[in-house]
Amino acid sequence: MKTSKPVLLAVAFVSLALLAVALYLQHVEGMLPCPLCVIQRYAFAAIAVICLIAVYLPRGAGKIATALAALSAIAGAGVAGWHIYIKANPTVSCGIDPLETSLNTIPTAKLLPFLFQADGLCTTEYAPILGLSLPQWALVWFAVIATYLIYTVVKKN
Repeated sequence: MKTSKPVLLAVAFVSLALLAVALYLQHVEGMLPCPLCVIQRYAFAAIAVICLIAVYLPRGAGKIATALAALSAIAGAGVAGWHIYIKANPTVSCGIDPLETSLNTIPTAKLLPFLFQADGLCTTEYAPILGLSLPQWALVWFAVIATYLIYTVVKKN
């Protein structure tokens, strides 16, 4: 996994940077995260943590961890895709529902409410960033990250 370490570190850095952007948008710009946003944050956090751990694992275990991080990215992409669908179909909602209630009772939401507490509605429209909504940006980043991680797993060393 020696040649994979820079990729894993870069993916972890990008994931953490995206979480930092989410915190900026929430706390400075006032964009409250909905339950699906919080699930996407969990996916980015999982990717970062798994990649950082994979850097220090031996080759076989590192590949397994990298594959697990890729699965987290794919799961995050699925959540982002569902979020885009909800935004395109306002009659579907994930607003104040059991998902929000259960997400807000997870220990990480209690320990880190500034990052993992859902307070917003999925259908809330915020100004697009460079023409894309936040879930669209999340989908793009999940796809890029998954692609790099899958390539890292399947390439031969």
